[in-house]
Amino acid sequence: MTWLLQVPISGMTCAACAARLEKQLNRQHGVAASVNFATESAEIRLEKDAVPVEAVFHVIEKTGFSVPAISQSFKISGMTCAACAARIEKVLNALPATHAEVNLTAETVRVTSPQGLLSPEDVIASIQQAGYDAALLPEDAPLYSEEAETVRHAARRDLILGVLLSAPLVLGMIPMLQGQHEEWLPRWLQWMLATPVQFILGWRFYRGAWKSLRSGGANMDVLIALGTTMAWALSTVVWLRGDHQHHVYFEAAAVVITLVLAGKHLEARARSRTNTALAEMMRLQPRNARVELHGKLVEVPVTMLHPGDILYIPQGEPIPVDGVVSWGQASVDESLLTGESAAITKQKGDKLYAGTTVLEGTLKCRADGVGSKTYLAEIIRLVARAQGSKAPIQHLADKIAGVFVPVVVAIAVVTFIATWWWLGDFQPALMHAVAVLVIACPCALGLATPAAVTVGVGVAAKNGILFRNAAALEAAERATAIVLDKTGTLTYGKPEVQAIWPCEGWDETKLLQFAASMEAGSEHPLARAVLARAGGLLRFPVEAFRVEPGLGVSGVIDGRAVKVGAPHWVAPDWRWESMMPEHAASTMLAVTVAGEPAGLIACADAVRPSAKALVAGLAEMGIETVMLTGDNLAAAAALASAVGVTRFEAGVSPADKARVVGELKAAGHFVVMVGDGVNDAPALAAADVSFAMGAGSNAAIATADITLMYNDPVHIATAIRLSRHTLRKIRQNLFFAFFYNVLGIPLAALGMLNPVIAGAAMAMSSVSVVTNALLLRRWHE
Repeated sequence: MTWLLQVPISGMTCAACAARLEKQLNRQHGVAASVNFATESAEIRLEKDAVPVEAVFHVIEKTGFSVPAISQSFKISGMTCAACAARIEKVLNALPATHAEVNLTAETVRVTSPQGLLSPEDVIASIQQAGYDAALLPEDAPLYSEEAETVRHAARRDLILGVLLSAPLVLGMIPMLQGQHEEWLPRWLQWMLATPVQFILGWRFYRGAWKSLRSGGANMDVLIALGTTMAWALSTVVWLRGDHQHHVYFEAAAVVITLVLAGKHLEARARSRTNTALAEMMRLQPRNARVELHGKLVEVPVTMLHPGDILYIPQGEPIPVDGVVSWGQASVDESLLTGESAAITKQKGDKLYAGTTVLEGTLKCRADGVGSKTYLAEIIRLVARAQGSKAPIQHLADKIAGVFVPVVVAIAVVTFIATWWWLGDFQPALMHAVAVLVIACPCALGLATPAAVTVGVGVAAKNGILFRNAAALEAAERATAIVLDKTGTLTYGKPEVQAIWPCEGWDETKLLQFAASMEAGSEHPLARAVLARAGGLLRFPVEAFRVEPGLGVSGVIDGRAVKVGAPHWVAPDWRWESMMPEHAASTMLAVTVAGEPAGLIACADAVRPSAKALVAGLAEMGIETVMLTGDNLAAAAALASAVGVTRFEAGVSPADKARVVGELKAAGHFVVMVGDGVNDAPALAAADVSFAMGAGSNAAIATADITLMYNDPVHIATAIRLSRHTLRKIRQNLFFAFFYNVLGIPLAALGMLNPVIAGAAMAMSSVSVVTNALLLRRWHE
C-alpha cells in the first residue's frame, strides 16, 4: 500500500537545495520523492511497510531542512473517564510523528504533527476507531456551544427521571435498615421501577462500554454497566423463581445509575465553572461596531469587519478591533493589557487594542486586526491552549488510568470467587463484586490535574500572567534561582540622557549628531534616549552599520569609523573614569571617531517602585536573585543596593548571561530567567523557565514560557506563588483520587460497603476534586 504525502519544506534557498533533498529522499528504500523549490514543498510516495514515516522526516532534518509542525484541536464526545482519555491518546500517539494531548475537563484533544502528514479527517477516523466521536475545533470556536447546553439539559432531565423512579426503591429499603425482612414494595413493582432506569437511563453506559470494548479498551462505562447489570439480572432471576429466601437488589442497580448520573451532572456544572476566567475574557470582545460607510454610521456585527474599515467609538464603549486612531482624542482604559490603572490619552496615530474601553472623548480608528487577529484574541487562544495542555505531573495518573479498569475487573472476579468460597453463598459474593466494580471509577484520577490547571491558568490570566502551557505552570513552582536583566525589568527601560562630556575639539551638538546618526539604526533603549535628546538635529548618512549585541554599534560616517557603546568596548585603553566622577552610577555611552575619543554620554534609567518588593518577595520564598547587566560596575552596584540584590554581575554580554545561567544550573539550581526576549535570547533559552516582560508583544507571547502582560516585575513573584498554589491543589486532588480507590476497593471487597454507598462515594470523588480545584478561583495576592 502506498502513502502519498504532500508536505511543505522550510530552509531551501535555491534549486540546488531541492535537488539535494530529493536525492537524499529517493535513496531511501520504498520512497519516491519530488521536491519543488518554487512551491517549497515535496511530494513523497512511500510504501507503508518499507520505511517508517518518521524516518522520512528524519532524512529531511538531517539534510538541513524541516517540515513545519501544525497543531489541530478537536472536540471529543463520548469520553466518560480518564481511561477514555488514555485510550484516545494511545491511539493518536501511535500515528507516525504525531503527539496528542487529551484534556478530559475540556473534552478536547490537541494533535501536533508535521504539516501535510495528517488531515483532520485522518485524526477523526482514528478517534472513531477508538470508539469515540470527534469534530475539528476552529481556533476561534466559542467556549460554550448550544450543543453542549442541549447535552447538559438532557442530562438534567435524565437525572430528574432517575430520582423519581429510584426514590420509591430507596424508601422500600427502610424496613431492611430497621432489621425487618418484609418488603414494602412488591417485587414486580420494584422490577418495573428499576428496569427503565437500567436500560433507558443507563443505556449511555452500555453504549459507551460497547464502543470501548470494541476498540480493545475498557473504561468507566464497562464497570458501571457490568456491575449494575449483574445486580439487576440476579434480582430478576430471584423474583421470577419466586425465591423468597434471598434478597433482590433492584434498588442497588437503579440507585447506583442515578447516583452516577447525579455525579456526572454536578461534575459537568463544576467543570463549566473552571473556564470562568476565559469566558470573562471572551465577553470583553464587543459583538457590534459602528462603521463609517458613505459618510454615515452603520452598526454591524464585529464578524463582518475587515482591515481598513473606519470605526466610530463613542465615550464609554469598548474598542472592537486592533487599530490606529485616525481622528479625535480620548482617554482609554488599557488595564486589561498593561495593568496600568491610569487612563492613557490616545490621539491620531496611536495604537488601539480590542477589548479596551474609551473612558472620555470620542475616536475614529482604522481597523488593522479584526476578529481572531486581535491581540486580545491571541491572548484568549494562548490561555485556552495552556488550559488544554498537560502538566508532567499528570503522566503518572495517565499510566495508572490506562490499566485501571482491567485491574479492577480482575479484583472484582477474585472478590467474587473468594467470598463465595468463604461464605458459601452466591448472592453476597456477587454484591461484594458489584460494590468493587461500582466504587472503582477512574474519573477523579483523570480530572485531578486538568481541572486545577484550567482554573490556575485562568486565574493567572486575570492577574496579567500568561502561561504558555501547563508544563510552564508546573516548572515555575520549582524555581530556586532567578536571573534578572536590569534594563526593562528592575528599571522602566526608558533611560534619559543625564549629562554629556565632549572631548577636546568636540561640542555637545556635534557629539550628539554623530551619536544619534549611529543609534538611529538600533532598537536599544539607550539608543532611543540619545535620539530623544538629539531631537531634530541633522543626522549624517551611515555606511557599514553593525550592531554588537550588548556592546554597541559601529559604522562609517564621512569615511571615518565611528563606534558608540560601552566604554570598555569602544576604547578599552582610554581612561573614561576621569571624565565622569559625578555620574559614576549612570550608564555610560562612549563615542569614538576614527579611533579617537569624542566624548561620553551619561544615561540614567529610573528604578521601578515595585523592584524592591519583588526581590524581598523572592527571598521570602527561598529564591536567590541574581542581577545581570551590561552597564558599568558603579551603575550596577548602585541599583543592586537600591533594590536589595546581593549578587550581581556588570559589563556582561548576552553570551555571559547564558554562562551565568549555566553555572547556576550546574550548582543544582532550577533557574528562571527574566528578560526582554531579544538581547537576552541565549540566557532565556538556557534557563529552565523563561519570563518575558512587556505587554503588547506578540513575539514575547509566542516564545516565552511565561509572559507578564502587566509590565510590572512584582508579577514575577506572583506567578511563582500562583504556580506553587496550583501544584498544591493538584497534589491534593491526586491524593483524593487515590484515597477513594485505595480505601474504597478493599472495603468493598470485604463487604463493608453496600453497592449504593459505593456508587455515592464514586460519584462524589469526581465532584470533590473539581470542587477543590475551583477553590483556586478565590486565590489572590
